[in-house]
Amino acid sequence: MQFNLGRALLIVIAITTGAIIVWSLKPRPIEVNTAKVTVGRFIATVDEDGKTRVQERYVVDAPLAGRLLRIALKAGDRVTQGSTIATILPTPVPFLDPRARREAEERLGAAEAARERASAEIERARAEASQAQNELVRVQTLVQRGVSAKQALERAETTARVTDRQLSGAEFQSHAAEHAVAQAKALLQRYDQGTMALTEAWSVTAPVSGQILKVLQESEAIVAPGTPLLAIGDPRALEIVVDVLSPDAVEIKPGADVLIERWGGQEVLEGRVRIVEPSAFTKISTLGVEEQRTNVIVDFASPPEKWDGLGDGYRVEARITKFVRDNATMVPAGSLFRSGDTWNVYVVIDGRAESRAVEVLRQSGRWAAITSGLAAGETVIVYPSDSVHTGVRVQQAKTAG
Repeated sequence: MQFNLGRALLIVIAITTGAIIVWSLKPRPIEVNTAKVTVGRFIATVDEDGKTRVQERYVVDAPLAGRLLRIALKAGDRVTQGSTIATILPTPVPFLDPRARREAEERLGAAEAARERASAEIERARAEASQAQNELVRVQTLVQRGVSAKQALERAETTARVTDRQLSGAEFQSHAAEHAVAQAKALLQRYDQGTMALTEAWSVTAPVSGQILKVLQESEAIVAPGTPLLAIGDPRALEIVVDVLSPDAVEIKPGADVLIERWGGQEVLEGRVRIVEPSAFTKISTLGVEEQRTNVIVDFASPPEKWDGLGDGYRVEARITKFVRDNATMVPAGSLFRSGDTWNVYVVIDGRAESRAVEVLRQSGRWAAITSGLAAGETVIVYPSDSVHTGVRVQQAKTAG
């Protein structure tokens, strides 16, 4: 009996040892990260840096040559239309030059032409604003009756706001043109007053009311005609300029939604594309490659109180929508890999990896839209390693903690 028990114990030990050896030699499942195939709204965006700028910026230039006194104004100071912002002490000799007088007369003619052009621009902007307001009323009526969609109302409201801003900008330009005419006339009057008047100081006045954005010539100096002195504008009337690659610009349409991130605040701001500039320019990338880029102008759609801290020339990150597809089959972009000329993914079926060819509609950021090859709810491997191949056993990687 003792012999039988000892023999049985040896057999059990041998079987256990063999099982341990077989288990240790058996390939273990590869730990992988997985994700579910989902169906939802797919949005492709263009992500680029941009910067804010004042919509209507007025750079005040020196109207004549002379000695500019030190400008006391600082950036952020408010000025009113017609107030003195700089003083120039002109030298009398150039004023007695007949050619200078002729140039002043021609400058007056050019200023008067600019005033007429600004008046015509006001009429055009006023007509567009009136048309946009009428269209907004009409769309509001249609939406109340349930005939038109809310998207049409949003577009009509955006158009009305934009046309109102354009009208305000045209009125500012008209005021500036009137001011230029007045300055040119005053210059000719000083020619007629004789040499005694030439010793007086020349006051450079603000063409519009607003804030000093930047003092371009702060110290006292001898300036030539046309020397920039100050920049004036309304820092609350901001827009965003984003330069994008020209192939991306082709897909961006006016009215496209924009998300504005990393501007300094905690909240993500909303915006809409106003215009894609028709002319591109060459820019050297950080890698030294020449790129053709195009400016995209974005208006803020979020209320001004949400971006109160932004100013002129501030950096932002913009995500511009260029493609939208509802009910799209989506997978993480990291699950895709190339095999020949086709895109493939590894699908997990009964604990094993299976390579499957798919057709990719679009990729944007971390997600890709699939047109065929996958169904909602299937599990795919994200960022598969070289050890993953068809038929290999896999298991979900353990998360830390």
